[in-house]
Amino acid sequence: MLRISETCFKDINRAYEELCGSPVCGHRNQSFALHDRDGKYIVFKINMRNTGVSISLSKGQAVSLSKSNPGLSRVFMGLGWDPVKKAGGFLGGLFGGGGGGSIDLDASVIMFDAGKNSLETVYFRNLKSSNGAVVHDGDNVTGVGDGDDEVIHVDLSRLDPRTVHLVFTVNSFRGQTFKEVDNAVARLVDETNGREICSFTLREQGPHTGVVMASLSKGADGWTMKAHGLAATGRTVDDLVGISKSVI
Repeated sequence: MLRISETCFKDINRAYEELCGSPVCGHRNQSFALHDRDGKYIVFKINMRNTGVSISLSKGQAVSLSKSNPGLSRVFMGLGWDPVKKAGGFLGGLFGGGGGGSIDLDASVIMFDAGKNSLETVYFRNLKSSNGAVVHDGDNVTGVGDGDDEVIHVDLSRLDPRTVHLVFTVNSFRGQTFKEVDNAVARLVDETNGREICSFTLREQGPHTGVVMASLSKGADGWTMKAHGLAATGRTVDDLVGISKSVI
């Protein structure tokens, strides 16, 4: 539970009510808890780096980007993950097998039209969309280190006009499973000012080799981001096109 000042609480309460259509449910002793229309809790965190408020989503939750960020044009999706730490400690991490020192995952984005037809895919073998509106920064083969492991930039204003859904996935080309992955994260950032808008952390592990992490969808009211965390089987992004259609 975060502790904030009364002034900060009022500002967050006002912004949250505009965003989700309901006020913060209450606070005691300068702490607060938040809920959406379905009664699910949403946790706010203060992003000290850029003095903004980032929304931490749970599986199945969505946030309107048009309401919270009017005029949003350029964003990037940062995807990150960590290898599971081996019980053997530092030496075990150095000399152990899978689940030890590195995890090679590939972040990708699949673009769909309103009829759920796949238009184009951007991933480590195709780093830029045909019109340059979507750009992948390149492959990270270890997952070691803090921050984003792979980044996909999206210029919403330059997208192919047929594109109404962008689905972000992560998969293991080498066949490593998510039993070996800790804290897979997807975070959406406003590229114009570096402010993190929202994030989703997937803590579930399992024998699957891919995950549909999040999506951006355009409707009558603008763009919305939704967190999914849907387990999938596949070593390439092409293997995840079918299951990606199910979340849009």
